[in-house]
Amino acid sequence: EIPLPNVKSTALEKVIEFCEHYEKEQPMGEIEKPLKSANMEENVDKWYADFVDVEQALLFDLIFAANYMDVKPLLDLTGAKVASMFKGRTTAEIREAFGIGPNDFTPEEEAMVRDQNTWCEAP
Repeated sequence: EIPLPNVKSTALEKVIEFCEHYEKEQPMGEIEKPLKSANMEENVDKWYADFVDVEQALLFDLIFAANYMDVKPLLDLTGAKVASMFKGRTTAEIREAFGIGPNDFTPEEEAMVRDQNTWCEAP
C-alpha cells in the first residue's frame, strides 16, 4: 500500500489510465511551446486531447496528482490544456472562465503589468 493523501481517487484512476496508455499504447510526443492552437488536437494526438477534455475541477485535480506523483508527461499535458484555455482570450474572458474575481488593479497598475509582460501577448 502506498499512501497518496494529496491525490483524489478520481484523479488517481485517470493517472493510471494515462500511464497505461502512455506505456503500452502510444507515448506522447513533446508538446511544442508556445502552443500552436487553443484546440488541443492541434497540439497533441487525439487520445491525449480527449483525455484532458474534462471538467475544470478534475483537470486541476490531475495537475495536483501529476505534480505530487511526479508524472512529468501528464503534468506537461495538463499544463498545456490550461494554457490552451488561456490562448486567444481576453483578460475578462480568462477571469470568467477560471472564476477569478474582479480586477482590483488601478488603470496605471494594469498598464504597468501589461508593459512588463508584453512577451505573453499574442503576436
